[in-house]
Order: sequence, then structure tokens, then C-alpha cells
Amino acid sequence: MVRKIGIITVFAAGALTLAACGGSSGSGGSSAASGSSTSSSSSAAAATDLASWDSPLGTIVVDDKAQTVYVFDKDTPGAASACTGTCVPLWPALTTTSSTPTVTGVTGMVGTAPTADGKQQVTLDGHRLYVFSGDSAAKQTNGQGFMGLWWAVAPDGTKVTGTASSGSSSAPSSSSGQPSYTY
Repeated sequence: MVRKIGIITVFAAGALTLAACGGSSGSGGSSAASGSSTSSSSSAAAATDLASWDSPLGTIVVDDKAQTVYVFDKDTPGAASACTGTCVPLWPALTTTSSTPTVTGVTGMVGTAPTADGKQQVTLDGHRLYVFSGDSAAKQTNGQGFMGLWWAVAPDGTKVTGTASSGSSSAPSSSSGQPSYTY
């Protein structure tokens, strides 16, 4: 019973966080600066490497730690990130200190765009790239299709909208298709 309540609590907290994440993008990204420097440290490196991985979703892009890289449907190429406020710790920007990230097997146009806190976020075909805090290990795709807004990205820069096959390395899902976590 305690375990069920814990799962429900995690889903409720996640839903509130994602509601804020999927909310209005009119804030201009200024709230992204609060707390994002520590939450994105796992995705920052001296030179961010992007590579391709033949995953259960198909061939997708991963970062230098083999974490799946995602795009956000609410983002507009060339504009500030629509992931602000409470969205930032859940979906840290993939950042770099290099203006030309190193890539292997990625055919789309790789670049960078400034973040609200002055960092450089890696982009693929103009789309800002993120990692998912729910991917606790390399080669997981727990963020795929999250709230119908977050998608793994293919090496050519297109979003991958499929779901993982039964042999996926993803975490177990609830009946709603969202990742379920137990603590």
C-alpha cells in the first residue's frame, strides 16, 4: 500500500511539474536561470559530443554520456527555450563550452544557441536539445513521448515519434504510458 501511494505521489508531482513545463512560453525564458546551473551540470562538458545509437526506437542521438537527447515540441527554432521554471530541472538543456560540438554519425546541422543563464545549448537543425532527468543511466528512453511533447531525435534532426519495442532498456511504464518510478 505504501508503495502504491509513493507511485501516485511521484506521478502527481510529475504531473504538476510537467504542467508548468507545458505551460505558457511567454515568460521569455528568464526563469530558466534559477537553479539551472546545477541541474544541467550532468549534461555540460568541455566539448559536447553527439553520436548516434541504434535504440529500440530506431537510430537516435545520444550525448557524450550515451544519454538520449530530446527535442521539445513547444520550442521554436531561433527563439528562447520554452522549457522554463520547474521544467528546467526535469529537462536540463544539453550545454557545451564549444561553438562547434564534436559529432559522430549525426547528419543534421549541429550548432548552439544561448540559454537564459548565458550558457550555450546544443542545437540540431535549429532545435534545442535536452536530456531527461528520468533517464538515470545511459541508453534509456524514459522521456520518449512524455506528455506528448518530448521526443528523441534522429541523426538527421527529425523527432522520433515511435515507441520502444518490447526489448527496450526503458523503465517500466504505467497504463498511461508515462514512466513509473518506485522509491
